[in-house]
Amino acid sequence: MADETALPPIAEIIASLPGVKQVVLQNNELLAYAERDGIVALSTALRDHPALKFEQVMELCGVDWPERAERFEIVYCLLSVTLNQRVRVSVSTSDSAPVPSVHTVWPVATWWEREAYDMYGVVFAGQPDMRRILTDYGFEGHPLRKDFPLTGYVEVRYDYERQSIVYEPVKLTQDFRNFDFVSPWEAMTTLPGDEKAKRS
Repeated sequence: MADETALPPIAEIIASLPGVKQVVLQNNELLAYAERDGIVALSTALRDHPALKFEQVMELCGVDWPERAERFEIVYCLLSVTLNQRVRVSVSTSDSAPVPSVHTVWPVATWWEREAYDMYGVVFAGQPDMRRILTDYGFEGHPLRKDFPLTGYVEVRYDYERQSIVYEPVKLTQDFRNFDFVSPWEAMTTLPGDEKAKRS
């Protein structure tokens, strides 16, 4: 029986690259924790090393940990089509510390970096197209931060009478309810349909 905690052979190569702090196996996937300032050099090495050949960045996403000093993690999911292998690379950052852009290594990363900026507010240094990509240009805040209000601030809709887009403060149609997590059927003395049963 194979040891599931044993690292695959490429883990040793990745661990030897500059900027890698630790390589672990998490849920049968290889995860490398890296230094923020060395991400471009590391990405280039991961792409160009003959035993790795991670030609594609499949995804770049953010994770928010508000209780940490460096509250954001940026996770790069890389794929080697040539060698049929994957790795995730994770770097930590804060509100004020920009992450170097990897768009020079993988041009498609521009889209992912714009999304991480839009959703989390993480800035990517050297990214020439740092614009919002999913929210409106005048949108305030970053929706995937844990401290972003659940209802948002404004809603956008098209007004047929004005023939234009209208921005309005969010108005909730009902008050927030307090839930007691008790089944509604336990609190009822008569159930719907009981009146028909009593007639016969």
